[in-house]
Amino acid sequence: MKAFLTSAILAIGAAMPAFAELITVPSSKSVTETADALAAAIEGAGAKVVARVDHQKAAAGADLEMGEAQVLIFGNPKIGTPAMQADIRAALYLPLKVLVYADADGYTQLTYDDPAAMFDGLDIPADAEFVKIMTGALGKLTGKAAQ
Repeated sequence: MKAFLTSAILAIGAAMPAFAELITVPSSKSVTETADALAAAIEGAGAKVVARVDHQKAAAGADLEMGEAQVLIFGNPKIGTPAMQADIRAALYLPLKVLVYADADGYTQLTYDDPAAMFDGLDIPADAEFVKIMTGALGKLTGKAAQ
């Protein structure tokens, strides 16, 4: 039992730094309006929305309730492929994802992983050109969606 608790504590501790690397952008629009604006910004930038996951709708389908939350999964192979060529394990984090949700106070937020932190521990330098491009794109796209 003691070994199990120690393992659980170590696992939780190892996962915690990942949460510190989330970037959140507030939006004055509703979740749906913000997600729609994000999808439009993504397509307008030449990337492709691969999927849009409505977690609230899925929960309702299981007779469960939760606040509004949608995840947009998107990418551009011209940017993502070099990351996977550098380290195939980058495929675990790509395509990129942005969560659009209503927080506990009802305010809409956009949250995403900082690409440099996301690839930390992989054979990808934090200053790789594609990391810079992903970081800039996520900032611009979420900023545009939040306006």
